[in-house]
Amino acid sequence: MATKIRDIMTGSPTSVSPELDIVTVARAMRDEDIGAVLVAEGDELRGLVTDRDLVVRGLAADGDPRQAKIGGITSSVTATIGPDDSPQKAAQIMRERSVRRLPVLEDGRPVGIVSIGDLAVEEDSGSALADISAARPNR
Repeated sequence: MATKIRDIMTGSPTSVSPELDIVTVARAMRDEDIGAVLVAEGDELRGLVTDRDLVVRGLAADGDPRQAKIGGITSSVTATIGPDDSPQKAAQIMRERSVRRLPVLEDGRPVGIVSIGDLAVEEDSGSALADISAARPNR
């Protein structure tokens, strides 16, 4: 059983500039088979965008997604965690903040993302959420 977030997080997270257009970010998420990207300027974290954000705040907003900037639909980061923190602490933060993903910061720089699915696989590998989270998508 992992004792640190660094053992279960997705490392080297995809990070994009707030100036990128929505279509470019959507294609990057598709190509990398990921559901969230960090939005940063340099090493400074500005927020997070999920695949759901792309649809609900981006495509459904009636604008041209090739012109709309990802920074305009970015969710604020309300909590982060460190790579040496415990999975239990991550679960507590997620529960308290009602979030499904936490950026992992080390010395103020994003180094990973940990999701509720990562915690499920680690903490309760027999659960339905763990089974779903561990499965590779059919393409």
